[in-house]
Amino acid sequence: MSILVCGSMAYDNIMVFGDRFKNHILPDQIHILNVSFLVPELRRDFGGCAGNIAYSLRLLGSDPLIVATVGDDAESYLQRLDGLGMNREYVRHVPDTYTAQAFITTDIDDNQITAFHPGAMLFSHQNDVRLAVGERARLAIVAPDGREGMLRHAEGLAEMGVPFVFDPGQGLPILSGDELLRCLELARYCTVNDYEARLMCDKTGQTLESLSRRVEALVVTLGSEGSRIHVGGDRIEVPAVPPAALVDPTGCGDAYRAGLLHGIEQGWDWLSCGRLASVMGALKISHRGGQSHRPGRSEIEAAYQNAFGENPWI
Repeated sequence: MSILVCGSMAYDNIMVFGDRFKNHILPDQIHILNVSFLVPELRRDFGGCAGNIAYSLRLLGSDPLIVATVGDDAESYLQRLDGLGMNREYVRHVPDTYTAQAFITTDIDDNQITAFHPGAMLFSHQNDVRLAVGERARLAIVAPDGREGMLRHAEGLAEMGVPFVFDPGQGLPILSGDELLRCLELARYCTVNDYEARLMCDKTGQTLESLSRRVEALVVTLGSEGSRIHVGGDRIEVPAVPPAALVDPTGCGDAYRAGLLHGIEQGWDWLSCGRLASVMGALKISHRGGQSHRPGRSEIEAAYQNAFGENPWI
């Protein structure tokens, strides 16, 4: 049985500008802005929410099945999935498109200018998640993707009776309040960060407590302050795990969600699920990119033991 991971696959192009943006932008000339930044350092990472979540699930020993769309330039990503032994049966190639990709330029103050090209992600609705389910999935996640794809995946999973986590993330602004409420109605779980939680409340006109009653569990991540799980009218506080180093937060939320999914799949209680999610986020933040951390299962278990004094796998 697999965990279905519906969402984006993307390339992250990271460029570093060795100065400060503010030294090269004239505030009184913003209306005719024409600036070029020399970026001698360039890094291209494998990313996208579905790719990142599935990668961390694989580290945990789960069997993820990615449901995503890619473009004509996806060969290196597909080869990577093959090398990791990950099933790509439902990674759909959309001809005459590029794989989704972000172009991120960072200055020495960690300010960022980002451009995002959705590419093949806009055709995610061409993947019928019902074909991927059959008798193969016991759990799924609907992560950020094309708008129509997210809505269709939620409907399809509910139709097939597969419990899923609704993770609107960066896709939240493109969904209406009614569409968000519909996805919560179909989902069993939901996870957002603290900003997204406030935005979801604003768009739906409901309180967080009211929204939490629509699902079995609503998980809100709080960055360095840990996370909070709303379940059955109670709030479970989950502390953050101190990382070995603060290197790059890219993909930390996806690693967290992989830990959450693995815990749910194993039938753990919510506190243990949240703790594993925190461990995975801490292991990721010590490495650059969303898929460069490589802890083995024994290392993950040891990190959990060190942080919380127990091992839920035993």
